Amino acid sequence: MCLAIPMQITHIAGVNAHCIAKGVERDVSVFLLQDEALQVGDFILIHVGYAIQKISVEEAHSTWELLDQMMLLDDADA
Repeated sequence: MCLAIPMQITHIAGVNAHCIAKGVERDVSVFLLQDEALQVGDFILIHVGYAIQKISVEEAHSTWELLDQMMLLDDADA
């Protein structure tokens, strides 16, 4: 199973972007999205250091809610 994490772009430099999500910051490649008009503030899905899709703010928040629920269930099983 593959998992992509939504992150928000805070800075773009060429084919790299600095992103943040829930206090975690990462530099990622946006090379695969070079045909997209990416801007600071956009949300993208990150998979192993690569942006694979631009998503809406609603999709990002919905995904984070689901991931939070999964973490709660995992903690309850421990």
